Amino acid sequence: MQSETGPGASIPATRIASEALPPASRPPATTVPGRRVRLESIDVLRGIVMILMALDHVRDFFGNYAINPTSLATTTVPLFFTRWVTHLCAPVFFLLTGTGAYLALRQKSSSELARFLWTRGLWLMFLDAVVVRCLGLQFNFDYRVTVLNVLWALGWSMVVLSALVRFGPRAATIFGAILIAGHNLLDGVQSASFGSLASLWTLLHSPGVLLSDSQRTVVTGYSIVPWIGVTAVGFGLGQLYDWPAPRRQLFLMRVGLALMGGFLVLRGLNVYGDPVPWTAQQSGVFTALSFLNTNKYPPSLSFLLMTLGPALCLLAMLDRGTPRLLRPALVFGKVPLFYFLLHLSLIHAAAVAVCLIRYGDAHWMFESNRLDQYPFTQPPDWAFGLPVIYVVWVLVVLAMFPVSAWYARAKQRHQAPWLSYL
Repeated sequence: MQSETGPGASIPATRIASEALPPASRPPATTVPGRRVRLESIDVLRGIVMILMALDHVRDFFGNYAINPTSLATTTVPLFFTRWVTHLCAPVFFLLTGTGAYLALRQKSSSELARFLWTRGLWLMFLDAVVVRCLGLQFNFDYRVTVLNVLWALGWSMVVLSALVRFGPRAATIFGAILIAGHNLLDGVQSASFGSLASLWTLLHSPGVLLSDSQRTVVTGYSIVPWIGVTAVGFGLGQLYDWPAPRRQLFLMRVGLALMGGFLVLRGLNVYGDPVPWTAQQSGVFTALSFLNTNKYPPSLSFLLMTLGPALCLLAMLDRGTPRLLRPALVFGKVPLFYFLLHLSLIHAAAVAVCLIRYGDAHWMFESNRLDQYPFTQPPDWAFGLPVIYVVWVLVVLAMFPVSAWYARAKQRHQAPWLSYL
């Protein structure tokens, strides 16, 4: 993850002179011994996707999880786009994890960075399997049903990146681009064909059930191969922040537009890049939805072009300065892991409170005995409509703002190494 700013020695004269320049003329950020450095554009983009992510999780808890929002047989246009817009979140998070790792090289040696990525990756896997599972999504410790989610894959991506950093950003970028562009060639390979090693292929490329017996079910939702590629490319992306700002902004915009154009061409050809081709539907609107309905599990090449292209364009625009309207997102972008862990517990707790008010009981909110009851068992007639979901989303984000701002200030005041793990 990206390194962070904090108080330290007095501001040097070179920094004062730099900040007096127009934003486009400023040199790349430099480090001051004893201080952590953040890039505002990266934090703002990360904060935006954290806000969007909360919408998806509120829909999980307050919507009808029996209805797949991207299934054209059951969805509506508003529900489809409520889910579709949140597709931006995971690719940006993985990409900027790699970028932040490169920026950390301003203060760490390659071996120090590798050690940090390795230990941070293992920590994220633990958080996903224990804290997120038990205290965020499911509110129980029985492990009857366990789904390994985004932090699990992010942890593996950091572990692999800890090895890649020793080969440099160019090698990491080439490695990542090959994984992103080529992994759909493996779509036809089924886990069952590996026999006793089927679970390994499930972890790598084919999301599904890792373990299932009468006592427990373990499922992986995020296959690690494509996501490792996104993180590795993000590491190479960090090199752009050694360039002058105008050159960097132009490059980001051109690459972003090229990726979006590549998505339109590749998806239009309907031959490669996604395991599920788009098809003509009963209306032009639903045909467009089919075109946009790319595969996230695992993320197809089309999915990543569709999401990373706009992300790079946004990054180019934010690099020129943060609009006042988006400045609150900066707070969330500075403490992404803290926000992630806390907002899940907050959303689940809100669902418990609503359940108690509505039914006088909330035992359903602590039960997830089967995979079709994940992350909890929905009470009778539970699902709320999109207007309620959007209201709850706004309330959750507003509630998260002061506590996130407090934690961001705490991280600035204190330089304890353990704070970089939360």
